[in-house]
Amino acid sequence: MSESALDSRPPEILHFVVDGMRCASCLKSVEEGVTRVPGVRGARANLTTGRLRVEARPGDEVDPTAVVAALARDNRLARVWRPDAREAVANDRQRALTRAVAVAGFAAGNVMLISAAIWAGEASGDMGAATRDFLHWVSAAITLPAVAIAGRPFYRSALGALRAGGMNMDVPISLAVLAAAGVSLAETALGGEHAFFDAAVTLLFFLLLGRLLDEGARRRANRAAEQMTRLAAREAIRLTPDGGRESVAIDALCPGDVIHVAPGERIPADGAVRSGQADIDSSLLTGESLPCAVGPGDPVHAGTLCLDAPLRVRVSASGEGTLLADIVRLMEASEQGRARYVRIADRVARIYAPAVHLLAGATLLLWLGALGADWRTAALTAIAVLIVTCPCALALAVPVAQVVATGALFRRGILVKAGDALERLGEVDLVVFDKTGTLSEGRPRLRAADGHPAEILRAAARLAAESRHPLARALAREAAAQLAVTAVRETPGRGLEAELDGRTARLGSRAWCGVDDPDEGADDGADDGPELWFRWGEAMPHRFRFEDRLRVDAAETVARLRARGLDVALLSGDRPATVERVARAVGIDTVGAGMRPDEKVAWLERAAAAGRRVAMVGDGLNDAPALRAAHVSISPAEAADIARAAADLVFQGDRLAAVVQAHDMARRSGRIVRSSFAVAFAYNAVAVPLAMAGLVTPLLAAVLMSASSLLVTANAFRLRRVAREDPS
Repeated sequence: MSESALDSRPPEILHFVVDGMRCASCLKSVEEGVTRVPGVRGARANLTTGRLRVEARPGDEVDPTAVVAALARDNRLARVWRPDAREAVANDRQRALTRAVAVAGFAAGNVMLISAAIWAGEASGDMGAATRDFLHWVSAAITLPAVAIAGRPFYRSALGALRAGGMNMDVPISLAVLAAAGVSLAETALGGEHAFFDAAVTLLFFLLLGRLLDEGARRRANRAAEQMTRLAAREAIRLTPDGGRESVAIDALCPGDVIHVAPGERIPADGAVRSGQADIDSSLLTGESLPCAVGPGDPVHAGTLCLDAPLRVRVSASGEGTLLADIVRLMEASEQGRARYVRIADRVARIYAPAVHLLAGATLLLWLGALGADWRTAALTAIAVLIVTCPCALALAVPVAQVVATGALFRRGILVKAGDALERLGEVDLVVFDKTGTLSEGRPRLRAADGHPAEILRAAARLAAESRHPLARALAREAAAQLAVTAVRETPGRGLEAELDGRTARLGSRAWCGVDDPDEGADDGADDGPELWFRWGEAMPHRFRFEDRLRVDAAETVARLRARGLDVALLSGDRPATVERVARAVGIDTVGAGMRPDEKVAWLERAAAAGRRVAMVGDGLNDAPALRAAHVSISPAEAADIARAAADLVFQGDRLAAVVQAHDMARRSGRIVRSSFAVAFAYNAVAVPLAMAGLVTPLLAAVLMSASSLLVTANAFRLRRVAREDPS
C-alpha cells in the first residue's frame, strides 16, 4: 500500500481512563509520556473526566498494553476505556483514599491521647524525662508508618507536579507533614522536650478527609457523559445484499449500509429512513417529550428511540461520527474548559508554595549565618515557619463555606453536587431557561378551557387507554376508562381504531379521522399546539387540544431574578410560535427556538466570549451538553437522569423559586469565602514574622495553624444564622 493511501485512512483512536490527574502539570506529564509510545501521533487528556484520547499515526497500530505500561512507569493506573472502566478506576481510587483516611484517623486519635497525657504530666510536674521520652517514642511508632502510608496521595501528586516542572498545593502540604514528622523524630532522638507528631498526623487526617469528599464530587460530575454514552446501541442488525440479516458491532457499520431497527430499540447510527413509518422519541435532540413521526427520507440519529413500528435506515454515519458522539464530546470539552474553577488551591500554589519555601529557606540561612545559631535551633525555626504557613486555613476557606451553605440549601430541597458550584453561581449575570420541563411542567394536559361532551371524553379515553402515545395517555388520565376495549388496531404514525358500542371509533391524527378542512371541528380555528382527533361512527370529528402548563411561579421567578440585576433568556428545541408564547407569558425577551444541543452550546459559548457568566436551567437529554457548557447549571429533580448528572445543582418540588434561593445563598457564601481568605492572609501576615523571629516553636506553630483553621470555620458557620433568618 502506498504512503499516500496510508495517509488517506482515518487514524486509529484509542480511549483510556487514567487515575491521578489533578492539575495541569498532570495532564502535561501524561500526554508527553504517551507520545513516546511507538505509533502514537498525539494524545489529549481531560482533567475532569479522567479520559485520555490517543491517536495513532496513519497506517500504524498502537498497542494498548504499551500505553498502559508507559503510564505505569509514571505511577499512574490506566485502563482501556469501556462504559464501566472509569467507574472501576474511581472505585479503586475511593477505596485507597478511604483506607488512607482510616489509617490517618486511627493514628491521629491515639497520638492525640498520648499528647494530652504528656501535656497534663508536664503541667502538673509529675512526669519525668524518661516517661516523656518513652511516650514520644510510642507516638513516633504510630505516626511514622501512618504518615508514610496515608500520605501517599499527596506525595505522588507533589512528585508528579515537580517532575513536570510545575507546582501545586500538595507540595507545601507534603513538606509540612514530612517536616513535622521528621523534626519530631529528631527531637525525640535528641531527648528534646517537644515533639509534634500530633500536628503531623492530625493535619494529614483532615486533608485526606477533604480529598475523599472532593473525589465524591468528581465522581458525580463524571456520570453525565458516561450515561449519555450508554444511550448508544452496542450492535446493529445489518441487511445483506441477498436479503439476509446479520448482527454486527456499531464500529463495523459503514455509510450506505441498511440496518433494521425494531420497535423499542434505540437507533444505532445516523442516517435516513429507507422504508417504514414510526414514531420516534427524539427528546435527546429537541428536549420535547412528544414523539415525532418519521417516514421514508426523514433523517434519524443514533440514540433516539424507535417507539411503535420497525424501520429500515440507510446509514450516513456511525460510531464517533454520529450526532450522539458529538454531544458526548461537547460535554467532555465543556467539563475540561470549566476545570480551572475547580482547583482554586492550584491557582494560588503558583505563588504561595514557592513563597513558603523561600521564607523557610531564608529563615534557616538567617539563623545559621547572621544570627550564628546552631543547626538545631535554625532548623526548628525554619520548620516552625513551614508549619505556621501550612495552607490549611487557605485550603479550608472555600470547602467549609460550601459545606455550611450546601447544608442550608439541602434543608430547603436543593442539592449542590459540584464542589465549586456555589462559587460559580454567585458570579452569574445571565440565567438561561429551557422551556419544556423547566419553565413548564413537561407533561401534556388536556386544555381545560376547551370543554368536551362527557360521552365523547369517556369514549375517547377508553380508546386512548390502549396506547402508549403521550397524548393518548394524557387523554386517558382525564377520564378513567370504565370498560376495556378489545381488538384495538394501531397504525403506526396515524392512530387507533376499534369498535365502541357498535360504532367504529378512531383516535389519532387529523388525516386518520378524515378531517380535510383545517377548521372542521375547531372551536376557534387552527392551533399550533399538539392535538388528537376522535371520530365515532358518522358523527362530526372532535378535537382534543393539549398544553404544557407553566410552573405556578415561573413568571414570579423571572421577575425576582431580574430584580437582582440578572438578565434572563429562553432557549428551546420547540417550535418558534410555542416558545414565543411562553416567553411572553413569563416576561422573557431574549428567545432562541428550534435549537439542537450543539446550537445551545454554541449560544452559550458566544455569551461566554462576550464576558457573560451564564447559569443554565434545564431538564432534558438535549440539555445535558448545555448544562455542562454553562458557567453553572441547575436541574429539577424530575429531570432526565443524564440532565441531573450533568447539573451542578438539583432542586426538589415543582417551584422555580429554588433558583432564586440558590443564587442568594451563593452570593452570601461568596462574601463569607472572601472574608475567610482575608482571615487566612491576615493570620500569615502576623504569624510568619513571629515564626521567622524565633518567637514561635513548632508546637506553637501547629496550635496557631489550627487556630486559623478554626477561625475560618467559625466564620463560615455565620451562613447558618443568615439562612435561618431568611424566610424566602
